[in-house]
Amino acid sequence: QVQLVESGGGSVQAGGSLRLSCAASRYTHSRRCVAWFRQAPGKEREGVAAIDSDGRTTYVETVKGRFTISQDNAKNILYLQMNGLKPEDTATYYCAAYQGPYFCSFGLWEAGYAYWGQGTQVTVSS
Repeated sequence: QVQLVESGGGSVQAGGSLRLSCAASRYTHSRRCVAWFRQAPGKEREGVAAIDSDGRTTYVETVKGRFTISQDNAKNILYLQMNGLKPEDTATYYCAAYQGPYFCSFGLWEAGYAYWGQGTQVTVSS
């Protein structure tokens, strides 16, 4: 079982930046896929960014060029650097993970991820 804990959310003005972190308790397999999702009030959860087990990244079109996903494998921490924030980025952000012995690449496919954090709120004011 992998436990994920997000942090770094908050309130910022449009154009500002935040960095989200997601600390994983431990991984027992060598391969992992990790991702960030978000859910705005009244909307369905959507994928934001992901890293597959070969380190390749995927982004939803609306955040390309503004958000950067990265991870520190030694510390089991996933990051989401968010620059140029817009009011439409307001949402609860969740990190998600999958682990296994083989290559994985789920991209922004929500069902691929077995473990989820509790979420951290990001509010962007205009």
